[in-house]
Amino acid sequence: MIGRPDRQRPERRRGVAEAIFEDEIGLQFGVYGEFRLWSAYQPIFAPRRVATPVAPQVFFDSVAAKDRLFVETMCRMLHLGNYRNIGVDGLTLFFNYNPMINDHLGRALAEIRLMARHLGDFGLEPAMLVCEITEQAADEHVLARLVREMRRGGVRIAIDDFGTGHSTDARIGLLSPDIVKIDGGWFAEFCRHAAAERFFRPLVSTLHDRGAKVLVEGIEHATHLRVALDGGVDLLQGYHLARPALAGTIFNEEPLAIDALLGMDNKVVPLHQRR
Repeated sequence: MIGRPDRQRPERRRGVAEAIFEDEIGLQFGVYGEFRLWSAYQPIFAPRRVATPVAPQVFFDSVAAKDRLFVETMCRMLHLGNYRNIGVDGLTLFFNYNPMINDHLGRALAEIRLMARHLGDFGLEPAMLVCEITEQAADEHVLARLVREMRRGGVRIAIDDFGTGHSTDARIGLLSPDIVKIDGGWFAEFCRHAAAERFFRPLVSTLHDRGAKVLVEGIEHATHLRVALDGGVDLLQGYHLARPALAGTIFNEEPLAIDALLGMDNKVVPLHQRR
């Protein structure tokens, strides 16, 4: 039971570990005020395998500025802790890092080192993790130090939402990411152009030449999938392939049928009968 804090006395700040609980079957959830935070995972596919809730933005917009680091850390710990409940071995786990939430170098480095020390408790190896650097502005010196620290521990780096905000070519040059995630909104708009396939392939080739794999987010329609595949991307994510699922959901490991996803599963063209 959660009561209201006494406004005469400041409430003692609990540590993140004290705000995380387990239900009767071992699924972890976090508590922040009146909200309960549950992990959800959305599959990412490689082409060879294409194999009363509130919206997240409503929740995060309601978090007080002083609590944002606490909530982001709790979400990250939940994401790592619930990985064991996916039920599929050998998956790569992506997690976000927003450089605007914790831009104090000493505290940020301490948080990363703490996370690295506890990975074994979650049954995780650093090589299984990819840290997504979000598109927000950041002190470049701090960001570069954080990325070096994560790489030193074996964590791979992705630039999130490439094409928007500060996820630009300059940030690729600064961080030399292992993966570049193409922003879904930007990609959807791009796919509206008749020559999308012709212009997208050179972008993918350029990113490959810089040593990065390319992941396209926001695959919502067959057209998006076709442009991405024709462009030679390495990884795909979006509702057209699979929706996010709460931890504890059983994932279907069967490969997806490309022809069906592209709307090419029916090879018979019906003819109109002459009357």
